[in-house]
Amino acid sequence: MSLAVGGLMAHSADSWAEPSSAPKKLGVALVGLGNYATTQLAPALLESKTCYLAGIVTGSPEKAKAWSSTYNIPAKNIYNYQTFDQIKNNPDIDIIYVVLPNFLHAEYTIRAAQARKHVICEKPMAMNAEEARRMISACKDHGVQLSVGYRLYFEPHHLEMRRLGLRQTFGAVKMIESSLGFTLPPPNSWRLDKAIGGGGAIMDLGVYAIQGARRILNDDPISVTAQAYTFDRVNFRDVHETVLWQMEFVGGAVAHSSTTYSSYVDRLYATCERGWFKLEPAFNATGSQGVTSLGPMDVPSPQYQQVAQIDAFAQSIQKGTKPEASGEEGWKDMKIIDSILRAAETGRKIEVDWNSVRYTELVGNSK
Repeated sequence: MSLAVGGLMAHSADSWAEPSSAPKKLGVALVGLGNYATTQLAPALLESKTCYLAGIVTGSPEKAKAWSSTYNIPAKNIYNYQTFDQIKNNPDIDIIYVVLPNFLHAEYTIRAAQARKHVICEKPMAMNAEEARRMISACKDHGVQLSVGYRLYFEPHHLEMRRLGLRQTFGAVKMIESSLGFTLPPPNSWRLDKAIGGGGAIMDLGVYAIQGARRILNDDPISVTAQAYTFDRVNFRDVHETVLWQMEFVGGAVAHSSTTYSSYVDRLYATCERGWFKLEPAFNATGSQGVTSLGPMDVPSPQYQQVAQIDAFAQSIQKGTKPEASGEEGWKDMKIIDSILRAAETGRKIEVDWNSVRYTELVGNSK
C-alpha cells in the first residue's frame, strides 16, 4: 500500500521491507571437545555460511569455561553428559555433532534424534552395522536428518578423483590401492581398547580406504578377503595392529587396501586402461596432493575441509533432501568392515550381502 504525501509517494512499512533474506544460520552443538573438535570443527564453524557454533556438551568444567569465552557461547547452551537430554528444549540448537569415542556414537545419535535434533556423527559411524542400522531407524522415526562426518565427500582433490573415475578419463578403472596408517597412538589411547574404539586401525582409519575405492567407482564391493597381523602384542592386546584387505566389484575392478598403527601410509591410487591418477597424501585433514599420468592436479586445498561438509548438510536440512554423506553410507562402511573382520578371522572370502531385507529397507533396492 502507498499514500500520496506532498506530491511524493509515501510507502507503508511492508512495501519498504527488505527482500527475503537467506535462511537463518543453523545452530550446531558439538558433543565432545577433543582434538578434532578443537582444531578442526570449531574453526570450520567460524567459516561456515550456513551454520554457527551455538552450544557444547562436555564433562569438563574447565573446557566449558574456556570454550564459552573463546566462542561467546551463553551458559544456557552449555551442557554436560548428565544434562544432555535437556537440549531438546533449546531452540538455538538445530544440529548435534557427535564427536565422542566410537562406542558412544550410537547412544548419543539416538538420544539426539529423540530430542528432535538433526545429527552429524563422526566416523566410523558405529561399532558395527547393526548399531548403524538402529541409528538410521531412530533418526527416521523422529523425523530428523542424519549425516556421517565424511569431510572428503566435498574435498576438491577427492571430487577430482571421483570425476576421473566416473568419466573414465583414462578408461575404465581396473585396480585401486587405498591405504592409511600412522605410528602407534599412545599406549593408553582409547583407540587401542576394543570395547571403546571397536577394533583399532581398521575401525579408526579403514573407513577412509574403503570410501576412497567406493567413491572412485561409485559402487559397493561384492566380496572381500582379508589378512590381519599383530607383532606388538604388548600394545595390541585386543585389536589388530595391521589389516590388509581386497575388495571385488561387480564391474571387474579390484581394490587392495591396508590400514595400520605401526607405520605411516596415506595413499589413494587408481590405475586404468590408459593411465592412472593418485593422491599422496590422500586422506589427512591438512591437505592432499594429486597427480595423474598427464601431470599434476590443479585443484585448491581448503584450510578446513569440514566447512563444505557442514554447509552441504545444512542445505539438505533446509531443502528437505537426503544428505549426500548420509547415515546409509556410514552403514555400508560398517557392513564392509564387519565383512573384512570376518574374512580375516576365518581366512575365507566373504560375500557382502547387499540384498538383505534390512539393506533394502535402509537404502532402497537401487542396484
